[in-house]
Order: sequence, then C-alpha cells, then structure tokens
Amino acid sequence: MKEERFGGLLARVVGGTDRAGSGTGPVVVLMHGFGAPGYDLVGLASALDVPNDTRFVFPEAPTALGGAYGEGRAWWKIDMEAIQRAMMMGQHRDFVHEDPSELPALRASIKALLSEVKEKMQPSVPVFLGGFSQGAMLATDIALMEPSIELSGLILLSGTLLAEKRWTLAMPARKGLRVLQSHGTHDPMLPFPLAERLRDHMTEAGMHVNWIAFRGQHEIPPNVLAGASAFIRSAEGR
Repeated sequence: MKEERFGGLLARVVGGTDRAGSGTGPVVVLMHGFGAPGYDLVGLASALDVPNDTRFVFPEAPTALGGAYGEGRAWWKIDMEAIQRAMMMGQHRDFVHEDPSELPALRASIKALLSEVKEKMQPSVPVFLGGFSQGAMLATDIALMEPSIELSGLILLSGTLLAEKRWTLAMPARKGLRVLQSHGTHDPMLPFPLAERLRDHMTEAGMHVNWIAFRGQHEIPPNVLAGASAFIRSAEGR
C-alpha cells in the first residue's frame, strides 16, 4: 500500500502488480462512510475476489471529526444525534429532501481525483466508482451530476436516496450505466425502503441495477462481497 494525493485528497492505493498500484489493470475508487477513518475500506482490496492486476484507490474525506470519533472523518457533517433519536423512537431519519451545501465542492474534488487517477494510473478500462454509506451517497451524486465521466460501473454499498428531485432529473443522462447496489433489510441508520426507492428511480431511468438485499444491518456481508467481486470481474469480460 502507498499513500498518494489525487485532486488534492489523500488516498491509499493498493493492488496491482506490486500491490501498491502499479500495472494497467482496472481501478476501483471506493469512498468510506461518515465517522470512519480514511483507511476504513482498505481491507476490501483483499476481501474481494478480483484479478490480481486490479488496483484500488481509497480517498480520505477532507473533514476530521475528532472528539469521540477519534480518527473518524466525514465528507460532510451529518446530525448523528437526530438519527440516534429517531432510532430510539423506532423511526427513521431520511435524507430525501436534503442537499448538502458541500456537495458542489466535493464533486469538483472527486472529479479532479478521477482525472488524475486515469492520467497517472492508466487503467485498462474506465474506473469503477463507489463507496459505503455516506461514501455511496457521494459516489451517486458524482455519477449523476457529472455524466461526462466514463465509468465501468457504480458500486453503492448501504447508501441512500439524497436530493431526490435533483437526482431523478439527472438520472436519464446515465442510461445504461451499470450499478451494483446492496442494502440490509434491517439497516437501523439508512432505511431499506429508501434504498429500494433509489433502486427503482435508477431502473426507471434506464440504469442497469444489480440489486443485492440481505438480512442484516449497516454492513458489507459475504454475499455482497461476492456480488461486488463478480461485478468488477465482469468489466470487459474479465
């Protein structure tokens, strides 16, 4: 593993011929969730059953949370206390009508990151983009609002529907995009029905969604790892 900066963001790079990003294989860019350290998803590189030349880039969110979060970081601030209060009352907090003000700047950063990844790493196919939880929300926003970015696929692990009106208006421009989406039926943080709603919007817009529902919570279980592995291997028949 090595650390490198792309688009001004620190990232961990693993995989490839030297296990530190060398080679010409596909590149998978995955963004961590709210409150996790920047290296949180690095273990996925070894947990996924993909060709040895596959490279992974794990960007670190720009905001350090500190305090009780320790090394935890965020792409944008979320009112976790409100989510916890809702959970205690047996309710869910949804983000359908929320449109964080930080998103335009984050899109610019990730767009620059993807451009530099392609320039420096020269992948054999367009890159995959995705993430877990808040990282999946950001990946969705970038894919939809930057349709000129070529992607082999979008990987959404336990994400949710954000800025519904803006996202649904943008989805037709991504007709044909391959999406791997997973969600736990008992997710206490991001409700399962809203993940289904996101899936349905994308399907209606002509995006090709590979949907994996699992009996679990806010997590990445073995069947999701298997599905994501197959999704990545399917790039150009790999």
